[in-house]
Amino acid sequence: MTACTRRRVALCRKNERNANGRNNPAPLTTSWRFGRRIAHSSISHSQPSNESFRMRSFQTFLTTWILALLHLNAVGAADKPNFIVILTDDQSWVGSSVQIKPSDPRTRSDFYQTPHIERLAKLGMRFTQGYSPAASCCPTRRALQTGQFPARHEYHADRKGWTNAYRRQLNIPRMLEAADKRYVTAHFGKWDHRYDEISPAQQGYDFSDGYTGNGTGGSKGSGGPAATPDPKRIDTITDKALHFIARNHHRKQPFYLQLSHYAVHLDIFYNQSTLERIQQRTPGTKHTMPEFAAMTADMDAGIGRILDKLIALKMLENTWLIFLSDNGGRTTIPRAPAAGEALNAPLRDGKHSFYEGGIRVPFIVVGPGVAAGSVSHVPVSGVDILPTLAELAGYKPSLPGNIDGGSLRSVLTDGGRGTVKRQRPFLVFHQGVDRKVLSAIRYENYKLVKTWQEDRIELFDLDRDLSETTDLSQQMQTKTEELHQMLMKYLTDVQADTRARRKEGKQR
Repeated sequence: MTACTRRRVALCRKNERNANGRNNPAPLTTSWRFGRRIAHSSISHSQPSNESFRMRSFQTFLTTWILALLHLNAVGAADKPNFIVILTDDQSWVGSSVQIKPSDPRTRSDFYQTPHIERLAKLGMRFTQGYSPAASCCPTRRALQTGQFPARHEYHADRKGWTNAYRRQLNIPRMLEAADKRYVTAHFGKWDHRYDEISPAQQGYDFSDGYTGNGTGGSKGSGGPAATPDPKRIDTITDKALHFIARNHHRKQPFYLQLSHYAVHLDIFYNQSTLERIQQRTPGTKHTMPEFAAMTADMDAGIGRILDKLIALKMLENTWLIFLSDNGGRTTIPRAPAAGEALNAPLRDGKHSFYEGGIRVPFIVVGPGVAAGSVSHVPVSGVDILPTLAELAGYKPSLPGNIDGGSLRSVLTDGGRGTVKRQRPFLVFHQGVDRKVLSAIRYENYKLVKTWQEDRIELFDLDRDLSETTDLSQQMQTKTEELHQMLMKYLTDVQADTRARRKEGKQR
């Protein structure tokens, strides 16, 4: 029993002692919150002494029982972990000052400074092989909510019954509500579930700033680079997040918060004071643009405010924070001082590509039992977030068979070792419409990339060839065929959209 509960019990007993010998005292009314229901009990003393004594004894028992329930409820809420996912936009694997691979100085920016993302890495575990589910924003955002590879999702025209089924299936808010009805969920920032335009509320979120997209946060064509108040709405969405955190902490309400930044997507906006500070530094050889560095620094400052709040409220002991980007970084930045920069080096290519530059992203997890400053080389993906939260929140049912991700818990609590137990032992990347039709599969240390229109297949050994410079498909034909068959079976099983391929009659 907490000190607060003991004081409340003592106060009730003092009131009872003061009531001895008095006739017709005022009724004692007790209210308590259990889950999300409120119950009331009202008991009056009667005049006969024996009955009064029995009633007072019963009242004492009832009051103590109620307070015990209050205490158990508070303990239960405190035991349920909180979850925060911070999703950045178009941030490169090397788009921060965190050196992702401790042995390789190429795996950080040589110009951008992100001290608060560095703090996250020092507090938790960074994954050298963290992947976004897709090479562009919208597919990744759906995949995070559902734990499914985007190959399962419709992005152009409605497959019969698909949209209705999608809107009913398990996602993060529904899973947490099933785990414990006390969970409160919120999404602030860029939502962008394009094509059927489902809103956060329709997905089950309790709080959000509605259906938002690139335009909400200053997308391409908005007039950047430019200094502006509240660049990329960093302060606005951070303020909402801080209010949500504090409110639910004081209410002892477990929560899930997703903070989806508009930065560092184009157009480029920043605080003037940040730019002036950065202009005092010497640009790097890989990253050279002060305006982009300023936007990155402003976003990093917003992340720092979240971390500061968690520390001030002493919430880190019961809060999991996951940081990642929705896809890899751009390969070019308009108006950058140097043309042809290898912005994502040592990775090949960037956003919209299934080479590593388009899908390998910063991925950091902070939480109870995670060794501070630890590094894991286990391949992980944004689709693993839902299964991880399900295990940590105590979700009891087995996850549906259409969940592609797996829980990271054992890896997180075992120093970054082990494997992620997914229903299939690989990661699949697929885009079938709107852009160039591509597929890729990551299995063990190998990755196969399939370019449908050109009927081209490439195989890379990522352990030996991080930059994907050497295609092994002809040298290792057996391994190539193994991965290709795995990929094609999965795409067939989930009825992946490859209309462009069917139109051309390519069936490989």
